[in-house]
Amino acid sequence: MDERELRKLFERANANLLTHDKSLLDRQVSERTLCGALMLWLHEELAEESLSGKFQGYYVDVEYNRNGGSVKTCKRNDEKIITINCDLIIHSRGEKGLNNSDDNLIAIEMKKSTRTQTEKQGDRERLMALTKDYEEGGIYANGDGADPEYVCGYALGVFYEIDYAKEMVKVEYYKKGKMFKTTFFPFSAFCKETEQIHAAQ
Repeated sequence: MDERELRKLFERANANLLTHDKSLLDRQVSERTLCGALMLWLHEELAEESLSGKFQGYYVDVEYNRNGGSVKTCKRNDEKIITINCDLIIHSRGEKGLNNSDDNLIAIEMKKSTRTQTEKQGDRERLMALTKDYEEGGIYANGDGADPEYVCGYALGVFYEIDYAKEMVKVEYYKKGKMFKTTFFPFSAFCKETEQIHAAQ
């Protein structure tokens, strides 16, 4: 799956969140609440794209952590095994075929800027591990038709940091085990666009 296409899908959902759920931002709600709101916008984007068949069969799940009957795990660069409990993922729930990188599209971790650097770094390391390529016949894919031993192969990782003091969201994008792009989304930019649209109507 094309990472640029997935970024556009995510950014449309994020724009809707920052535009239409401004009351949540004004109240400085918890990460869990904001994750739930973002999940709904991502679901809407997937449903719209599914009409063309592009993202048909994909789901947005909150804190999804099952691999068949086992708990999902991944391996960090230092070979340490960690459990996966991502805030949001877009995947096919295994319906696209086992050991198929098309199963896992986007992994999203969300943190407030006031969280500790240790907590934030843990999320970043998880995204690096999750966006590694599958290694056929190796530790990541068994190659025997079973579920992968360690989960990876996500096409895009997103670290979503909410800064209520600066009224902006910082987004770091990950692919193939590395961070490759950082973008800032000020709350006000989307609100002004919405005001201009309403004024023109």
